[in-house]
Amino acid sequence: MEQILEMAKRAKMAASALATLSSPKRKAALLRIADNLERRENEIVTANEKDVEEGKKKKLSNAMIDRLILDSERISSMAAGIREIAEQPDPVGEVTRMWTRPNGLLVGKMRIPLGVVGIIYESRPNVTADAAALCLKSGNAVLLRGGSEALESNLAIGRIIQGSLSEEGVPEEVVQVIPIADRNAILVMVQLEDYLDLIIPRGGEGLIRFVVENSRVPVIKHYKGVCHVFVDESADLEMAQAICVNAKVQRPGVCNAMETLLVHEAVAEEFLPKMVEKFRELGVEIRGCSKTQALCGKDVVPVTEEDWPTEYLDLILSVKVVAGLDEAVSHIEKYGSSHTESIVTKDYANAQAFLRRVNSSVVLVNASTRFSDGQQLGLGAEIGISTTKLHAFGPMGAQDLTTTKFIIFGEGQVRTP
Repeated sequence: MEQILEMAKRAKMAASALATLSSPKRKAALLRIADNLERRENEIVTANEKDVEEGKKKKLSNAMIDRLILDSERISSMAAGIREIAEQPDPVGEVTRMWTRPNGLLVGKMRIPLGVVGIIYESRPNVTADAAALCLKSGNAVLLRGGSEALESNLAIGRIIQGSLSEEGVPEEVVQVIPIADRNAILVMVQLEDYLDLIIPRGGEGLIRFVVENSRVPVIKHYKGVCHVFVDESADLEMAQAICVNAKVQRPGVCNAMETLLVHEAVAEEFLPKMVEKFRELGVEIRGCSKTQALCGKDVVPVTEEDWPTEYLDLILSVKVVAGLDEAVSHIEKYGSSHTESIVTKDYANAQAFLRRVNSSVVLVNASTRFSDGQQLGLGAEIGISTTKLHAFGPMGAQDLTTTKFIIFGEGQVRTP
């Protein structure tokens, strides 16, 4: 694993050069990357087809295969996200606040890069491009270790990114993809506290817990996405049905998909039978509480205590009828993962109460949980979704990959007792 150590050393050296690179230069590099990803689409697709074929041989789940696939549309989306990042205000060097002390010192805080960021991720090769772009925008070097199931795709994207950087005169060591599939590569990577400033794991709960338990480097955690939609008694039920279908079915294998539906008892009789029938037509298995079973028939699987905190990542949904907002919030507090929750309501007071009381990283009113995504929220892309509150919470963009330092302007002041 000496190769990983050498890559980390080169990343640290490159980070120093990147931190002083001008904003126009970093923007030009990002735009070059976006153009080259689209121009060399066939190269990416060919590599991706090898990964997908191998994944099917290994009998990866449909959700995993869906995350793995790169087609023309997804590559164009990757490039669009990078261009959006390129056009955003540069966070590096931004002075966030200034104040004057009684002795005349002018004190401020300025955004600076973290240094070298390590990203450990599974399945989704688009993360390679997203992470590289966000780190470049925020002045950080990045060491990328994707899952073995996407190795060919990640390496192809990495080659294009490094070539683009070289074309713009930027050290290609700023972005490096670890070409080692062995899981021990992760263990080596998370021990490199002398070279890496932050580790961000993206993947299943098992991967993230392994990283947290073994890392000597600070870790941003996102264990799982147990996302809820609460249909309030005042909800527009047609709107609620559309939101619930989108939240569960559009892409069930992602972390912002709804896993539990909570329905106010006052509208359950009118709403749930039609909603469950729609879900059945779409191939969703319903695991419901006793009230849900009574309203929707014998095809509803009895829900268990183990179901409520489960991230299915599949066409399976837990359903509970609740007495009201208090019970919905209590359920989310007990079983949620601090990821994303939504309320469907026409009651302003209930909407505001839900926003204040639910402490997940993204809380929505009358919208699908699928909007809990960096690109959808205007970040261009996301480095990950933090479900812990230090130092970022929710989808993380370029600004979240910076820290701040104090800057002080004086006129000869000296400290006296």
